[in-house]
Amino acid sequence: MASNENRGGSARLVLLIAALSACVSAPERPAAQAAAAVPQKPQPTTSTWPIRPVANPPLPYQDIDQNEEPPPALVSVIRNLGQSFQGKVGIAVRRIGAPWTVAWNGNALFPQQSVSKLWVSMTFLDAVDRGKLRLFDTTTITRNDLTLFHQPTAALVAKDGAWTTSYSDLMRRAMTQSDNTANDTLLRAVGGPEAVRGFLARRLIRDIRFGPGERLMQSATAGLDWRQDYAIGRNFYAARAKLPMSVRVKALDNYLANPPDGAAPASIVQALAKLKRNEMLSPASSRLLLSIMEEAKTGPQRIKGGVPAGWSYLHKTGTGQDLPPRSTGFNDIGIMTAPDGVSYAVAVMIGSTTVPIPERWALMQAVAKAVVANHETR
Repeated sequence: MASNENRGGSARLVLLIAALSACVSAPERPAAQAAAAVPQKPQPTTSTWPIRPVANPPLPYQDIDQNEEPPPALVSVIRNLGQSFQGKVGIAVRRIGAPWTVAWNGNALFPQQSVSKLWVSMTFLDAVDRGKLRLFDTTTITRNDLTLFHQPTAALVAKDGAWTTSYSDLMRRAMTQSDNTANDTLLRAVGGPEAVRGFLARRLIRDIRFGPGERLMQSATAGLDWRQDYAIGRNFYAARAKLPMSVRVKALDNYLANPPDGAAPASIVQALAKLKRNEMLSPASSRLLLSIMEEAKTGPQRIKGGVPAGWSYLHKTGTGQDLPPRSTGFNDIGIMTAPDGVSYAVAVMIGSTTVPIPERWALMQAVAKAVVANHETR
């Protein structure tokens, strides 16, 4: 995650919320592809970590009408929200257990940034399900393993030059705090980017790319070649600031034109629906990951800000680099569950925009409110 959220109001908030009463778009459905990889195995350990029960257990999905059509009112609202936003945005909503997805730019590829940490955790838990890794195996992180941007683990490594913890702890830090070093360490344990790509292919999830890891992707996006000393203090920011503006603009343009971590919102909500239905992982691993996502600390004013009392929301955010006046990769994806247990997979991906953060929040919250309004009028 490359930048933090700010607070404030926005004049366009009213315009976006007003779109909730508008009206035509079309559902989009994802498809499939194939690949494979072999994860690696670290050493055993002895720590423990409690698994909390997930709020609102799933309904018996076989009882949902598989011929159900997408709600016209929701189709209209999502289309109007997408059209009215000043920037490149993708939106997708899928009722879990139903055959439809309502989307705006649902099949276009948007930079995921830290949303991609979800696929690393899934790949890790899949390796656990297959007996290749164990939840409480340990690893030691040194200064040579540090990445950049948000990495709270760096302070723990700095104390003694090395820090040992379990992979389950790293997964929790990656998913709830969006810790880049924790995520990259977990990525190495499962076998690297190819293992993640192979997992997604085996689960028949297409149009979700996985990049080369934080260090290589973020440095290339800025116009730099990675050096390990960039992981220390403000060294990366200083090196980036010294680049000619033309170099930075070209690098960012290249990244946005063909993001190595690009993903289609419609594919993301398909994967979230399959996770909720235990079709990505075993039931135990699914419950564990969903419970961790429910504890996420990031993005409280994104989609979560529009989820009313009585509903639950578990999620993963992502935030890319800024090159004023442009911000990139401002994302939130997750699962909203109504008091009656019906769940919706939701993804809002802002690829590039110049509007202030409160307007981005307003868009995301408006999507959440549209889901709630549609559910309450079913």
